[in-house]
Amino acid sequence: MAELLRSLQDSQLVARFQRRCGLFPAPEEGPPENGADPAEDAARALGLGHLSDANGKGGGGPANGLRRVSAPQASVQKYIVKNYFYYYLFRFSAALGQEVFYITFLPFTHWNIDPYLSRRLVIIWVLVMYIGQMAKDILKWPRPFSPPVVKLEKRVIAEYGMPSTHAMAATTISFTLLISTMDRYQYPFVLGLLTAVVFSTLVCLSRVYTGMHTVLDVLGGILVTAVLIVLTYPAWTLIDRLDSASPLFPVCVIVVPFFLCYNYPVSDCYSPTRADTTTILAAGAGVTLGFWINHFFQLVSAPGESLPVIQNIPPLTTDMVVLGLTKFVVGIVLILLVRQLVQNLSLQVLYSWFKVVTRNKEARRRLEIEVPYKFVTYTSVGICATTFVPMLHRFLGLL
Repeated sequence: MAELLRSLQDSQLVARFQRRCGLFPAPEEGPPENGADPAEDAARALGLGHLSDANGKGGGGPANGLRRVSAPQASVQKYIVKNYFYYYLFRFSAALGQEVFYITFLPFTHWNIDPYLSRRLVIIWVLVMYIGQMAKDILKWPRPFSPPVVKLEKRVIAEYGMPSTHAMAATTISFTLLISTMDRYQYPFVLGLLTAVVFSTLVCLSRVYTGMHTVLDVLGGILVTAVLIVLTYPAWTLIDRLDSASPLFPVCVIVVPFFLCYNYPVSDCYSPTRADTTTILAAGAGVTLGFWINHFFQLVSAPGESLPVIQNIPPLTTDMVVLGLTKFVVGIVLILLVRQLVQNLSLQVLYSWFKVVTRNKEARRRLEIEVPYKFVTYTSVGICATTFVPMLHRFLGLL
């Protein structure tokens, strides 16, 4: 079993998949000096010493022989594309697992499809993503080595690899949507299952193609997500009743996620993992609080039935498309305005409180600044998406 796990974590397996899909590293300008290993050079440039000798926090080889290092690599090289079909297919699929997709798909689901589904998707997504993000900084397993792997993304290189949160997010969204709609809408189950499998598979394969994850990272993310869905499924009906919780509920919704963000596992070097986790938890808290506000202040009419009801999917018409796009554009514009306003205001307050120079961009990475400003910003975004945007839609006659 240990040998199988090591082979699934092997960077050469990722490199072979890339080559078969027509992705190759560009020829190096010159040979390494004195036979130096480029991976070792990248590690030394990061102050890690030799990859095989990493003994800091999270360093050293675990008993099963799987690789762990004290910090991820940050090496991106030029590459040659010989098959543009796979290149664009997997680059597009990779985008389906990134923030830009979720910041558009989840609000679109709420405003144009079904708030019932949106609530479930967001809460299950937040739970799964928090566990995945936290597991990365606890396990501290590296991403594939480059070379031999070609890495197509730069931002997440500073994060650890196991598990793949892209794989977790894609599996969560697709199968939570499938499970939540199969008893609520009438459609061929096989078609829904096929769509969920294709969507999650494309995102998972894209993480290997882009060189961001080993096969073991991806399989680990899928397995963890499957276990979490099975374990949490009996409690999904409770999600449908959160908006009718007690007046103390908003306090818990704010305090618990903020506590989890502020006490996020400490990493040896800075990575965007903590910031991304704060963004995810804050957005989930804001959405949940927004639903509670809508119910408590009766801002929306109470649904006749909170439990699933079989409905026919209405045919798609031109008027529906225009109306949906209009609601989406109006909502996104308001969200972006709120995000920018709250972010600037919260940063100014925190900079003043901690006596930090405003032009110091590195100050945003400090725990006492990064977590509060991210949390306040994206909690506001979540509340705006579920409360103020529908109110604006109603004012403009779009509902």
